[in-house]
Amino acid sequence: MSKNEQMVGISRRTLVKSTAIGSLALAAGGFSLPFTLRSAEAAVQQANEKVVWGACSVNCGSRCALRLHVKDNEVTWVETDNTGSDEYGNHQVRACLRGRSIRRRINHPDRLNYPMKRVGKRGEGKFERISWDEALDTIASSLKKTVKQYGNEAVYIQYSSGIVGGNMTRSSPSASAVKRLMNCYGGSLNQYGSYSTAQISCAMPYTYGSNDGNSTTDIENSKLVVMFGNNPAETRMSGGGITYLLEKAREKSNAKMIVIDPRYTDTAAGREDEWLPIRPGTDAALVAGIAWVLINENLVDQPFLDKYCVGYDEKTLPADAPKNGHYKAYILGEGDDKTAKTPQWASQITGIPVDRIIKLAREIGTAKPAYICQGWGPQRQANGELTARAIAMLPILTGNVGISGGNSGARESTYTITIERLPVLDNPVKTSISCFSWTDAIDHGPQMTAIRDGVRGKDKLDVPIKFIWNYAGNTLVNQHSDINKTHEILQDESKCEMIVVIENFMTSSAKYADILLPDLMTVEQEDIIPNDYAGNMGYLIFLQPVTSEKFERKPIYWILSEVAKRLGPDVYQKFTEGRTQEQWLQHLYAKMLAKDPALPSYDELKKYGYL
Repeated sequence: MSKNEQMVGISRRTLVKSTAIGSLALAAGGFSLPFTLRSAEAAVQQANEKVVWGACSVNCGSRCALRLHVKDNEVTWVETDNTGSDEYGNHQVRACLRGRSIRRRINHPDRLNYPMKRVGKRGEGKFERISWDEALDTIASSLKKTVKQYGNEAVYIQYSSGIVGGNMTRSSPSASAVKRLMNCYGGSLNQYGSYSTAQISCAMPYTYGSNDGNSTTDIENSKLVVMFGNNPAETRMSGGGITYLLEKAREKSNAKMIVIDPRYTDTAAGREDEWLPIRPGTDAALVAGIAWVLINENLVDQPFLDKYCVGYDEKTLPADAPKNGHYKAYILGEGDDKTAKTPQWASQITGIPVDRIIKLAREIGTAKPAYICQGWGPQRQANGELTARAIAMLPILTGNVGISGGNSGARESTYTITIERLPVLDNPVKTSISCFSWTDAIDHGPQMTAIRDGVRGKDKLDVPIKFIWNYAGNTLVNQHSDINKTHEILQDESKCEMIVVIENFMTSSAKYADILLPDLMTVEQEDIIPNDYAGNMGYLIFLQPVTSEKFERKPIYWILSEVAKRLGPDVYQKFTEGRTQEQWLQHLYAKMLAKDPALPSYDELKKYGYL
């Protein structure tokens, strides 16, 4: 059931075979999944052309290998993984159009090429070119001033998911090189939560203790698949290929698939046995109507509920719980609201006919194992955590949790490799805010409290946010809500005094920068990227610079190292530990080798590019 994050050791003899690397096994519970190092020999190359392995590392869940053809220091065309035998379980990780179009982004005339400073108002997008020395000196000076005047709690690293898959290039605020730099300089204000999964990420641990579920491949053992607002054909269209895995698994099990969604999605698209259109935001009501039928027709798995669940009925309630405070009472109308959650009640809310709700309940109650899952759409609303927990009740009621072919009601789980990442070190600042509350922390930070605003680590914020790092993300404006209010807050330079944006393009957020720095793309620098959370295979991609650095674009590690140098020799030494970006990769990979000697050497991985 749980995500596997361990690589098992195998004989090196079976790993290295002539010019190709053999297979490794990735164990997850009872599963053994192969993954293979691909040789770059498959492509037909033209004269004076080289093929470089790269990757698309955006936040879609996949981390897709790219084969970039380079001639005269220019990317001429891009293909996806077309190597190996392409057998199910060891299939090619094929990028979607987003990854395959990376050549257009690399060579795009709108790329940021030089460091710049703002000369107009924030948001106007008026900048002038400056030198790297001026840009770095300005950032370091402002950071020193902020920490001296307000303390480290006034420094904030903005939520970002532009480069989730990278190691040295990773943008996730809690795991980025920016975080390491700030932790070397006294820390920064923390954040918790997610713009994508705030509710379900909170709800599932309260229900189960974790967010895990069964993998898509386990559907080969299922009799029924029910998807609530889950559309992997669009959200996980490439890479590990959730849709491909779903179809292959259903070929083996012949499981019926019911898609519950307001839209007729690409995941349905003729693959489904039935599509049930539902009014947006009413999934919990549908579940309640289904539960009413399950309970009244004795289709619940009572032994499972008695053994594993707290609060289903009176006998499983804690001693201090109020009478009729259990789930069964709520469904039958014996709780505080005195409303029975009948199919008729649910139909009026959801728009799904009464007879279809009854039929669906009977299908779920009699088809075991049943794979019940949800996407991230249903939880993206007020009180969305309760919708997520409601959907999770269906596998609980029917005893489909913890069995092969079943699921927890969560989104599909997958397999990944744990790699050694750039350590961010400990943050001396223990205060944290919701990642969505940063505009409040700029506008009226000292008024934010633990009780009213969810401040963690102390009773209240002492200072507002005065300095923002925004690296590889567009949350500053584009992904945040109430843009007009955000614009008003950011334009007031007396509130947040410095905004540093590190980007490839002039995004909506970049227009609000005080200092705007041109970053390299992941394919333009060295890094090691693992698969992520969309697929059933573990693999590593070694990125090498597809071209030399152009104009004055610089990698994030170089930028931060130069800022660290200006913050003081102790900060610089602590941040870099005397290592270049390549030396860090060698150091981190050596740690991986120490844990699993069966892995290929660093030089072998670098040579072949794709493991």
